[in-house]
Amino acid sequence: MHRGITAEIDLDAALNNLEAIRKTVNGLPVIAVIKADAYGHGAPEMARLYEDAEVHTLAVAFVSEAEELRESGIKAPILVLFDITEPDKYIKLGLTPVVHSLKSAEVFNHEAEKHNTTIDVHIKVDTGMGRLGLLDKNEVSQVLAMGNLRAAGLMSHFSEADIADPDFVNLQLLRFNEIRSSLKSEGLNPLCHMSNSAAVFGCPEAHMDAVRPGLVLYGISPFTDGAHQAPGLRPVMRASAKIVSVRKLEAGRPVSYGRTFVTKRPTRVAVLAVGYADGYSRLFSNNAEVLIKGKRAPIIGRVCMDLAMADVTDIEGVTEKDDAVLLGRDGKEEITAGELAARASTIPYEILCSLGRMARRQYSRIPVTGEHRV
Repeated sequence: MHRGITAEIDLDAALNNLEAIRKTVNGLPVIAVIKADAYGHGAPEMARLYEDAEVHTLAVAFVSEAEELRESGIKAPILVLFDITEPDKYIKLGLTPVVHSLKSAEVFNHEAEKHNTTIDVHIKVDTGMGRLGLLDKNEVSQVLAMGNLRAAGLMSHFSEADIADPDFVNLQLLRFNEIRSSLKSEGLNPLCHMSNSAAVFGCPEAHMDAVRPGLVLYGISPFTDGAHQAPGLRPVMRASAKIVSVRKLEAGRPVSYGRTFVTKRPTRVAVLAVGYADGYSRLFSNNAEVLIKGKRAPIIGRVCMDLAMADVTDIEGVTEKDDAVLLGRDGKEEITAGELAARASTIPYEILCSLGRMARRQYSRIPVTGEHRV
């Protein structure tokens, strides 16, 4: 038996989500964010899918991620969001760096000088995220004055485009558009992009020249407050684990470490071959459900490093031949990333990355059956 999670990746759902994005932004270029191993879905495979679907650019976090894509045969343009190490590889692999400080600009300008060439860069400005980015027009001007860099793009990042209150979103837009207008007045016309997943569906005024979605590519809505909708999305990942054993316990028997769960009745327990070492959070201890034979089974006791336990007393005929669905649909029931995120006091991004990180992935085309919740 293989330990851990099997992740079924529905490529038709991924293409459906891409088309939903394109429809929403009226066909604007899409910069598909596939950093962190495509949010746990497998970067090379997802990159190949999006390349065939003719997305404008693929976006990753670090050079090592871009290198993996090139080694996998990906030829599409790749934007590297954060990394300024190994600048020679940007030229060798045909990568586009994001310049987010004067230091980073100097690194790439110097590398371009060494090779007697010009490097296309995307200039990132900090409009309120407070993480990375040039701080004002003066710093942008200093980058533009560097002789071996060409401003192919101008970008920023929203800090809270997923909430109902638009005030800070509007302030970030105002700051960005001031710099954008200044560059246009100087005869420069970089590709301007700021829309993350939430802004794609909730802030049309931020669509600009291209959009930069991540989470919605994988079929998960970024909205939790009900103020906005992300229609037409289908979850791409379904995660499951094998059952190691089905046991019968008498009433009054503790389950797992710390005796945090004690049976109140004769109980049938399915022991699952998944634990926190596989990305199934310990926060799901006594605090989540799985699907077995299309029915919900509560997780009981503490999630262990390698195992978790589910109460299957009310589910007929469960054996070691069955699987437990951790994320996704089984019959009429569905465990969503949003549900798991709420139980673990986190966000769906972390759920996808965690469950997909070490999973055995199976890629397929899965027909739509019933309604999916995101």
